[in-house]
Amino acid sequence: PSLLIQITEIPLSPNGKLDRRALPAPPATTAGPASSRGPRDAREEIIAGIFAEVLELPSAGVEEDFFTLGGHSLLAVRAVSRVRSALGVECAVPDLFEARTVAALATRLAGRTASERPTLNRAGSRPELLPLSYAQRRLWLIDRVQGPGTAYNVPLAVRLRGRIDPVALRAAVGDVVGRHEALRTVFTEADGEPYQRVLAVEECEVPFAVRRVTAGRLSVEAEAAGRHVFDLAREIPLRVTLLGAGDDEHLLVLLLHHIATDEWSTGPLLADLDTAYTARRQGRKPSFAELPLQYADFALWQRELLGDAQDPASVAGRQAAYWREALAGLPEELPLPTDRPRPAVPSRGGDVVPFELDANTGTGLTRIARETGATMFMVVHAAVAALLHRLGAGDDIPLGSPVSGREDEQVDRLVGFFLNTLVLRADLSGDPTFTELVGRVRDSGLAAFSHADLPLEAVAEAVGQARARSRNPLFQTMVTYHSVTTEVRELFGAPAEELPVEIGGSKFDLEFAFGGQERDGRISGGLRYATDLFERAGAERLAERLVRLLDTVAAEPDSALSRISVMDDRERVRVLDGWNSTARPLTPSTLAALVAAGARRDPHGTALLSEGA
Repeated sequence: PSLLIQITEIPLSPNGKLDRRALPAPPATTAGPASSRGPRDAREEIIAGIFAEVLELPSAGVEEDFFTLGGHSLLAVRAVSRVRSALGVECAVPDLFEARTVAALATRLAGRTASERPTLNRAGSRPELLPLSYAQRRLWLIDRVQGPGTAYNVPLAVRLRGRIDPVALRAAVGDVVGRHEALRTVFTEADGEPYQRVLAVEECEVPFAVRRVTAGRLSVEAEAAGRHVFDLAREIPLRVTLLGAGDDEHLLVLLLHHIATDEWSTGPLLADLDTAYTARRQGRKPSFAELPLQYADFALWQRELLGDAQDPASVAGRQAAYWREALAGLPEELPLPTDRPRPAVPSRGGDVVPFELDANTGTGLTRIARETGATMFMVVHAAVAALLHRLGAGDDIPLGSPVSGREDEQVDRLVGFFLNTLVLRADLSGDPTFTELVGRVRDSGLAAFSHADLPLEAVAEAVGQARARSRNPLFQTMVTYHSVTTEVRELFGAPAEELPVEIGGSKFDLEFAFGGQERDGRISGGLRYATDLFERAGAERLAERLVRLLDTVAAEPDSALSRISVMDDRERVRVLDGWNSTARPLTPSTLAALVAAGARRDPHGTALLSEGA
């Protein structure tokens, strides 16, 4: 056998037979290729190298499944982009899902024509007024319409066990801001249109504070630092606070506005800061490898890629046509089980309820993903859609999800906002099983990923759905699955760990966030909810129902959704018996006494009816 897994007992079904679904899923291999042959030609060799690079493996066998080796949706986007660039042919995310091995993908692409996508390069010249990327423009519009707030603040707090030199750290922060233009950009306006203004290094000063606090107040002070409200027109989107609770205990808080960062940015940001700090401690400037381009180059390339939205043959025109058809008749608002009516103007207040899936459930969900050819994101997306469906939201469930725009390897080391938001529509009609629902979600999701270049605002315009200030257009519930590892174990030569910072706020009615899967199969997550609509107790019930549903489908994925209960026994008794009980105490009486009592209540009322008369 190629793999042995020790188990404490053999799981049995109610009939006493082996319950194969309860067996632990084999871990993704990281030991290298299991293929019995090498690459057959140059195309297979190139694709195998790309698989290994993206998956961070020594090598990848030509017959090994990309997703079994550890691939997920984000890595699929990156692999497809590299294949497209290396082979010069059209390749999309669905191609990798349908042809999951090196050999299968090479065969699939053999007859493909050249890619029409422009190459992402450093711009030869920049216009005087530098446009925003479409993702930046969306956040700028939200800031202008709703007013400045903290909903799009991204705090990163790292606890450090060791001595820290504040002078060297401040210089290092300046080095990093000089390296990444996105961190020294403000957003101005001309004739109603927003533009980027990249500040020169010498005119850019990063707000940097050093404070001594007690150890018990580190979290409180970090949350306070995270609630700063950015003025995007005047302030750069980065602030730094170093909190010290002793000579060897510090908390570094990097506060960024989302307009300048995404989940992937944490890696290059901390790596560059570490390099710069080490150099400054040695009394020298850091020697960075030159970045191939800056964020503004990406913003200009994005416009070249999409072309004229009025041209039906352009990328923008073709993708707008797809979204008009895919989202036709979309519900304007899902009837969520809220605790309060929706206000005319949302306050954007929010809070988080954590939840956790145990190892058995996590392993079961992994098995479902593998058997249906889906990703873990697609499985949890289906679960959230099933939950809302079972709570009365209907058969047509639109959910939002972020998708990375970091297709090109040239942006790997760049700090910036490379995200778009997709509207993923789940069809729950006909009472499907959970396995069938995952298949539906997979198919619709792959089609959406193939049309992910068009920004969300342009999708909303193409669909033409009526807008309302009280709710988000197209969808009100977001689902995320964090497949990027951001664990921090060492920084500045000192032991380090990331400290979660909760600053409140909510961008949507509900946001179901799933963390990456732990080695033992557990999955942690959190439900962020709008406090305008939900009490904490109501949000806790939603989270409990989600966990209950996931526990059930992980064990019984072929059960019809109508047979999956989202209520516990006590809640079911209350709904079925407590609320529907018609029993009332009656005082013993005679017919004559009842007639007399009726006469007193209504002297002119009908005394007796017989056969309708």
